Amino acid sequence: MSGMEARDRGERERFQAIFRESAALKERVGHELASAALGVVAAAEQTLRGGGRLFFCGNGGSAADAAHLATELLIRLRSRVERPSLPALALTLDPVAMSAAGNDYGFASVFERPLRGLARVGDMLWALSTSGRSENVCRALAAAREMGVVTVGFLGGEGGPARALCDHLLLVPAHETARIQECHITLGHAILELLEDRLVAGWAAEGRGR
Repeated sequence: MSGMEARDRGERERFQAIFRESAALKERVGHELASAALGVVAAAEQTLRGGGRLFFCGNGGSAADAAHLATELLIRLRSRVERPSLPALALTLDPVAMSAAGNDYGFASVFERPLRGLARVGDMLWALSTSGRSENVCRALAAAREMGVVTVGFLGGEGGPARALCDHLLLVPAHETARIQECHITLGHAILELLEDRLVAGWAAEGRGR
């Protein structure tokens, strides 16, 4: 076997191992976090039916996931399901506000500062952090708690200091950032599908239109 063939074989095996690892972790999360996820579905339904809003935050890849999930509520999750736009906002989307908060108050305040201006009692914050140690995420969670905003943590590893600040905890039992993020987005999608189904069914029962 040539050196290139050996390399290709090794990469193929590693590629397949990544998928097995990811699938096994998702399977575990599906079993272990089902009750916690359903608790988030119920809390989010209560928030939205009560006129509240959902806020999302995270850094890096988690910022992208936060924007991804918020957009699926605000715009559309599934093309076959037509329903009203839902009030959801990712605190990562406004670079002007983030740079102003970072410049004037420090990077640790980039989520807390806008949350204090936008959120109200009964709203909900979904905070994504693979380590649970991001100071700006922890400060947003602490501010939310202070304001009467329901807190949801999509965390990983041991959960870090963010763990104690979450009313609802979705803790992925892993330490590899990529694997945790893969589970976070799958958790988010599953929760949003169940939430959407509940809301649409409720509106139908109430005779509400689109």
